[in-house]
Amino acid sequence: MAAGRYELSDVQWTKIASLLPGKVGDPGRTGSDNRLFINGCLWVLRSGAHWRDLPERYGKWKTVHKRFSRWCHAGVWEHVFETLTANRDNRY
Repeated sequence: MAAGRYELSDVQWTKIASLLPGKVGDPGRTGSDNRLFINGCLWVLRSGAHWRDLPERYGKWKTVHKRFSRWCHAGVWEHVFETLTANRDNRY
């Protein structure tokens, strides 16, 4: 799958998919589509747009923002970044 503007490539997705909550077997709800959610977050963060301007293809902006905030408070983003930066040769 070719990555759209601001979206993760297949290689980048493969690097982080296992680090994210909501997988089958994780406690709690299973995430409906973590990749779509991540790409929506990246669209907002990389474009500099407001959350309310998030394109509908990523879902409802309030839902995406609420999940983004929950992951912030739960330390999910920090865990992903720490894992990725542990490899100094990582270019993703």
